[in-house]
Amino acid sequence: MVVLRIYPKRMIVSPTYTGHVAAACGRDETGLVGLVLWADQIREVNVGDVIRLESGWCRSRDGALVVSTGKHGKLAIVQRFGDATSG
Repeated sequence: MVVLRIYPKRMIVSPTYTGHVAAACGRDETGLVGLVLWADQIREVNVGDVIRLESGWCRSRDGALVVSTGKHGKLAIVQRFGDATSG
């Protein structure tokens, strides 16, 4: 997925998670997709990066897909914006 926009982070306090979260949106071969970024992911991912999520979750919210790594998934940066050498 190509990250198109990252919204400002906010602090979440709940029984299962305390920390920062940021909404984002991206595009893949299926169209526009919502994305939830957690903690360190907010600093690591930039607009324009191509990312891959593994073992996360996908939900439908108001008819749109939203994906996240959740607690156990992984986020990999496949290609940095402007870096034509990475694969």
